[in-house]
Amino acid sequence: QVQLVESGGGSVQAGGSLRLSCAVSRYTDSSYCMGWFRQAPEKEREGVAAINRDGSTYYADSVKGRFTISQDNAKNTLYLQMNSLKPEDTAMYYCAARVLSGCYLGSWSYRRLYDYWGQGTQVTVSS
Repeated sequence: QVQLVESGGGSVQAGGSLRLSCAVSRYTDSSYCMGWFRQAPEKEREGVAAINRDGSTYYADSVKGRFTISQDNAKNTLYLQMNSLKPEDTAMYYCAARVLSGCYLGSWSYRRLYDYWGQGTQVTVSS
């Protein structure tokens, strides 16, 4: 069982920055994929970024060049640095974990492949 707890959300103006954190109850020595998803009101939950155990990363086109996913295995923490925020980034952000398998280019953003989810942290960007 893996528990995920997100923090760091808040309200910012367009152009501002936020850093989200996800505390992971335990990391495994096996392959895994850690991801960030978001869901805006009345919209589908969508993949934002993902990272493999080896540090390789994937990003949605809408956030490339603005967001950076990273992990600190010593602290069991996943991060999402969000810069140049836009009003359309407003959403609930979720941390997710897929165990025993890594992330892949064609499937990292598929929600059904993730085994564990956090409760989410709200990000609101005003214009």
